[in-house]
Amino acid sequence: MTDTQWQQLLDVIDGRPAARPPVGFIIDSPWLPNWHGSDILDYFTNEEQWFQANRKAVETFPDVTFLPGFWSEFGMCTEPSAFGTKCVFYQNEFPFAEKLIHDVSQINDLAEPNPATDGLLPFMLNRLRSTRSRLEDLGHRIRFSVSRGPLNIATFLMGTTEFLMALKTDPEQVHKLLRIITRFLKNWHELQRQTFPSIDGMFLLDDIVGFMGEADFLEFGLPYLKELYAADVRVKFFHNDAECAKSIKYYPEIGINFYNPGIFNSLAELRQMSGNRLALLGNIPPRDVLARGTPEAVSDAVRKLLAENRDTCRWMLSCAGGMPPGVSTANLKAFIAAAQA
Repeated sequence: MTDTQWQQLLDVIDGRPAARPPVGFIIDSPWLPNWHGSDILDYFTNEEQWFQANRKAVETFPDVTFLPGFWSEFGMCTEPSAFGTKCVFYQNEFPFAEKLIHDVSQINDLAEPNPATDGLLPFMLNRLRSTRSRLEDLGHRIRFSVSRGPLNIATFLMGTTEFLMALKTDPEQVHKLLRIITRFLKNWHELQRQTFPSIDGMFLLDDIVGFMGEADFLEFGLPYLKELYAADVRVKFFHNDAECAKSIKYYPEIGINFYNPGIFNSLAELRQMSGNRLALLGNIPPRDVLARGTPEAVSDAVRKLLAENRDTCRWMLSCAGGMPPGVSTANLKAFIAAAQA
């Protein structure tokens, strides 16, 4: 992210008026490798392909803010790998982290990882270290520490169904697990900030909050997210593209100031539910419009969204959720042109 884009993001969060909302997208391994012409495994393991894919994105679409920008990651295997889970990688399919905890009693033996040495995390940091000068030569800086959230990681370690059932059957063990994960994540984000002083933002992704009722979110979600978002950074960015109706009103209390939702609510509804205290990143349907639609359909959707939302404060125009697989250059250019018309 360039200095200009960073300031633009701060303006969005601060609610400074703009004639048009700026355009931004979350991009990572579901979209970027194949769009660039790389296999997913090559993107993860070949530093040059990773760098060139990100470089191509920022140079092809210079008017777009890509979030978090030059994201060093290994898909959903990233954080679970530090706990010792088996990670399965394919040549050109998304990787998968097999569950590690088959009985809640195993949580008692779970060790807290060291993010400086464990799993794939040292490789993430080293990739950024070795390419930092090159991305800075392009005018970009590393702005965000990034991770999945504690509930999301817990479901990879246990299985989603098993974790959600354990909320009711073994709440004390679930709290023990979430406490271990949260301590680990605090250390992981702190290590990223120490390694790259240009970081002044935190980005957490946790769709599991959308699978919980309000009471469960208040007990098992809010306290741990609030602890993580207490970090001293300017931008506190959260992604949950599952349901948010039971949780969004608590996001400002948690400390979140920038939110990427799903397709379940309109921008007006999201603003109303959050008390208009969040900057929003959205909200074109990602798969059915941005990926599968024609350029004309994308343009129409953007124009319609702009017509329905005259208040451009605290809004960065995007799709709901991250950039999905299969979005073409033509569709992205149609989106940008409609946004800037």
